[in-house]
Amino acid sequence: MLVPYADFNLLKFPDKDQAMAKIKDLTCLSDILPTGYHGCVSAGVGPGTIVYIAGAGPVGLAAAAAAQLLGAACVIVGDMIPARLKQAKSFGCEVVDLSKSAPLAEQIAQIVGEPQVDCAVDAVGFEAHGAESRVEQPATVLNSIMEITRAGGALGIPGLYVTDDPGAVDDNAKRGSLSIRLGLGWAKSHAFMTGQTPVLKYNRQLMNAILYDKIKVAKAVNVTVITLDDAPKGYADFDKGAARKFVLDPHGMLRKAA
Repeated sequence: MLVPYADFNLLKFPDKDQAMAKIKDLTCLSDILPTGYHGCVSAGVGPGTIVYIAGAGPVGLAAAAAAQLLGAACVIVGDMIPARLKQAKSFGCEVVDLSKSAPLAEQIAQIVGEPQVDCAVDAVGFEAHGAESRVEQPATVLNSIMEITRAGGALGIPGLYVTDDPGAVDDNAKRGSLSIRLGLGWAKSHAFMTGQTPVLKYNRQLMNAILYDKIKVAKAVNVTVITLDDAPKGYADFDKGAARKFVLDPHGMLRKAA
């Protein structure tokens, strides 16, 4: 296999044995950990902050672990799938169940004493849907996090939004034109940060955080190693909302190492 930019975008681990011992964590450097971390950095997560993470998929759970690494005092994760909420609780997060009838702000208030947080991360994106149905509501996460983020706060948006979505629910959404309450964000002086993650900006530091046991992201996202033959089932389970990050091991490399 020819990798034209390997000298630019690959990350060399300092010690092979050390790397193999933490390979489940280090695998997350390829995507979800830098993405979740970028969402938190963009949202201004820092020591003592209270942060809300929308979505408890792999990126959302990685963002929650990253928020803890950055010193957040309280990390609240919202989702509608019980297994994912249980996974968020397993490493010290507070959770809100978005399938309940209680409004998000009310559930936030039950946790922190007021219906707002310092900052928020959208780890869902345009495929979000309402609690009442499976119908997509592409702007629902953005609008909800504007509602609960305090004035002057920031929103990190690593969740995917697209310019074209042929399968969207209406003509506007098909063009990436969403019904966002921009007036609310303007009135509250919110800062928005969107776009793809600059992975190389963070990878070396996050690698060191893993190697020196400052973050246990594999535990947070429930890394589950599967064979290539099991990949179709892995994709099917993930599509159903499994509280796992599946990692393919085509050649049995981890089994041999063990």
